[in-house]
Amino acid sequence: MRHFLKETDFSLKEAAEVFALAHSYKGDRSNTPTALNKQSWGLLFYKSSTRTRVSFEVGVNELGGFPIVLNSQQTQLGRGETVADSARVLSRYLHGLVIRTFGHDIVTDFAQNSTMPIINALTDFLHPCQIYADILTLLERWSPAGRIDLDCLKGKKIAFLGDSASNMANSWILGAAMFGMDISLAGPAGFEPRPEIDAQLKADGLAVNYQFTSDTTAAVQSADAVYTDVWVSMGDEEQAAERKRLMAPYAVTSELMQQAKPEAYFMHCLPAHAGEEVTQAVLDSPQSVIFDEAENRLHIQKAIMAKLVEFSR
Repeated sequence: MRHFLKETDFSLKEAAEVFALAHSYKGDRSNTPTALNKQSWGLLFYKSSTRTRVSFEVGVNELGGFPIVLNSQQTQLGRGETVADSARVLSRYLHGLVIRTFGHDIVTDFAQNSTMPIINALTDFLHPCQIYADILTLLERWSPAGRIDLDCLKGKKIAFLGDSASNMANSWILGAAMFGMDISLAGPAGFEPRPEIDAQLKADGLAVNYQFTSDTTAAVQSADAVYTDVWVSMGDEEQAAERKRLMAPYAVTSELMQQAKPEAYFMHCLPAHAGEEVTQAVLDSPQSVIFDEAENRLHIQKAIMAKLVEFSR
């Protein structure tokens, strides 16, 4: 059984197929593929959501399936039923399960105990669906006209500003290594990448490819894309004031964007907090591709689901 818990769960060849399929889906939404025809897919949420819920619910429907939204606290999981038992039961009902949660062990435990595909829609460790949507957004701009070409990613530089131990930073480190990109991260001391992501790179046979610095200019210099995320993630609310104080020097401003390449893109997984991790001027600038990223969640997730069904046959 195939799952998508991290970027590297697809080979480069398979990833290329996923991106090409997503590009095709985006090109003609009036076309109604039937990859999930008469299938029921669960969407299990431990965390609140806008983009993840809507994009997956619409995506399952557009592929001919039936989405079933589940809140963990409104299931027996919220009353102490084990993940293993829940996975075995839900596998008897569903054809696939999308999970947005806290600990990464939850999605791995579901995968180990399921006979259906499991998709990681976000954990505290990784956010692979978002990175694939981000990569699709860049491929649309960097590939030769009319096609999607992963080779165009090689040697491109991503600059990540802010919490460099976050799930988005981890996923960009892993994704950059997978697709041959360079990545430079900038953040305050104590927020550098953790050993867990180095261990993941090693487990996947990938080199440690990132640089971490406290110098924002050095990180952004000659970048092809500049990325940031919220400073206070769900579960970190008690640290909000201190995080904002420490992260303030790492806000993405118009002046900082000028240190990147003139044609560099600004990226953010949303929701954004203007005036904190990024200024409103940058969000509204022609360099910003934030809403294309958001839209591409729909198309790439449809392709991920379709390919998992195909690969799991």
